[in-house]
Amino acid sequence: MGVTTGWSPVPESIAAEVATLRQNRLIYWLCAALAALHFWFNSFGNVDAQDMNIIHFAGFALLCGLLNPLANARWRKFDIAFALLTSGAAIYLIFAQDPIYARGVKLIASDWIFGVLVIVAAIEYTRRATGWIIPVLIILSLSYITWWGELIPGVFRFAGLSLETTLFRSIYGDDALFGSIARISATFVFMFILFGAFLLRSGAGDFVIHLSRALAGRMVGGPGVVAVIASGLTGTISGSAIANTASTGVITIPMMKKAGFPARFAAGVEAAASTGGQLMPPIMGAGAFVMASYTQIDYGTIVAVSLIPALLYFFSLAFYIRFEAFKQGLTQPVEAGPAILPLLFRDGLSFVVPVTLLIGMLMWGFTPVYAGAFAILAVIVSSWFTPKKMGPRAVLDALAMGARNMVTTAVLLCAVGLVVNVIATAGIGNTFSLMITEWAGGSLLIAIVLVALASLVLGMGLPVTASYIVLATLSAPALFALMANGEMAQVLAAGNLGDAPKAVLMLAAPDALPLLDQGLNYEQALALIESMAVENVALLRPMLVDEQVLTLQLLAAHMIIFWLSQDSNVTPPVCLCSFTAATIAKTPPMATGFTSWKLAKGLYVVPVLFAYTPILTGGWFSALEVGAFALLGLYAFASAMQGHFRAPLGIPARALMTLLALALLWPLPLLAHVAAAAVLIAFAALLLRQQRARLATSPVPG
Repeated sequence: MGVTTGWSPVPESIAAEVATLRQNRLIYWLCAALAALHFWFNSFGNVDAQDMNIIHFAGFALLCGLLNPLANARWRKFDIAFALLTSGAAIYLIFAQDPIYARGVKLIASDWIFGVLVIVAAIEYTRRATGWIIPVLIILSLSYITWWGELIPGVFRFAGLSLETTLFRSIYGDDALFGSIARISATFVFMFILFGAFLLRSGAGDFVIHLSRALAGRMVGGPGVVAVIASGLTGTISGSAIANTASTGVITIPMMKKAGFPARFAAGVEAAASTGGQLMPPIMGAGAFVMASYTQIDYGTIVAVSLIPALLYFFSLAFYIRFEAFKQGLTQPVEAGPAILPLLFRDGLSFVVPVTLLIGMLMWGFTPVYAGAFAILAVIVSSWFTPKKMGPRAVLDALAMGARNMVTTAVLLCAVGLVVNVIATAGIGNTFSLMITEWAGGSLLIAIVLVALASLVLGMGLPVTASYIVLATLSAPALFALMANGEMAQVLAAGNLGDAPKAVLMLAAPDALPLLDQGLNYEQALALIESMAVENVALLRPMLVDEQVLTLQLLAAHMIIFWLSQDSNVTPPVCLCSFTAATIAKTPPMATGFTSWKLAKGLYVVPVLFAYTPILTGGWFSALEVGAFALLGLYAFASAMQGHFRAPLGIPARALMTLLALALLWPLPLLAHVAAAAVLIAFAALLLRQQRARLATSPVPG
């Protein structure tokens, strides 16, 4: 069902957003023009990468200044002037670079004025869009490498750079304001947010809701499962868990409340499911492409290994919903959804065809940006075979929506480059990784807990992509080293070393060779590796461990960080997804946050599987084996958390469910997992039989 606004029917799920966007014609046309320019750059244009990054910042800084005023209307003229001046200053820096190099990296007065203006604007617009956390980090970072870094003792002491060097590196450095992070923003992130906008404008959001009802409408807890499926499918294309909550939540939350679910539970389900949409292949809210760019690991590999973990997360939500449905007595089907095949051929082509084309092109070897451009064109073409044909106005709407949805992320990612540049310049990343390793005492689990705490703090002021980038820069080396050290210890414990590793060991740990000849167990081998200097371990690592294994360990480290980066969406005290859902459900925001945090426990469980099991690194058979036992473990865990099966569970039953969940999720031998699964199945059958016996002996009402 569409809402007619202007020339083209607007899908109901985004009608309000499009209507609001069209009200301000200046913003509407600026957004559409900027999106069209980015589409050209990323598909057919031939523009220098740094020039594109600067234009990207200039355009979105202008939009941010217009959309996020400093104060009241009296400051409007100042906002417009400052936004135009910032945009012009950024464009100036395109033409200033060659003369700066020609002068031997010497800045003239105009370079100073416009360079400082751009950095101040990046800080100010980030503050307006996201709050104070990142601006404070930027100010601390820049002052650290110019002033107070040389005043502190210890490993974090930094001799300091001149103001001229700091300004130049902050603008033109590889990891700076217009560096690699800005390139990720201008290419991968923007193109897939734009792709999501085209899908939503073509009616894909409404189609996903109807498809979810068709798949799950008649299940126990069906309305909740509909929310999980709809939010999972929409979240992978929307690029924002908050936007996903707002767009699908206005349909799914009232649907769950009408079915009888408590309002706070309905809001928590929507927030947790929308957060999971960023984990769902093939797009993962652009996360897969950012990770591929950051790690240089093939996109296809990232998507392939992400599927089973993402399904585990969504199944865990479905289990909570099922137990809550039994708890509330909501066991009768609510309504039948539409027939699937007619729905697919009538409304689904503008979703299925572009997504299939995108996946096919990516698997065929095309770059993500190029594939994204063709997928956008495929949305337009395929929409003409559905009732919601995309005409010129609909295309303009999609362009404007894409740019509007990108404003905060674009400004923030460019600004985060200032922090990443300081981390790279001062070597803080390596130092911080060593500190994580030291604080963790060699324990990978403690290291993961530390990263989770850091992600929660960062997530209060950063969207997922930016939070992942900062955390990966700081902590991925530590997680990778801890996991790779485990692989090395297994090789050392097995013996049969070649001459080259023995030579390195002779230099790094001369006392170790007699121990190797006698034979080491795993713990001794790991202790030996941890006693060696970091540079010697790095030299020895590729000699002992296969390159493919190391690549997958690196991927596992980044996947842990990426998953944990999602937790701030649903974890108090600042959980914007939960707050958005609470607004729709009219429930207390903080209480809703705790409910969504409880439901989203998979965000913490699955990363432990990444670290301790071969779910990412062992091939499909290993992934399926780990996934099958983990699925049973999550089922038991949800039952224990809800205190319910098909009837209330007493304390002993909840304790047993908890123990079975731990046994199935923890990396134990296969026989132990089989035994735990058998006990769980037998216990579930016993509980089911007891409930049926109670129902058979209960008096009939009336």
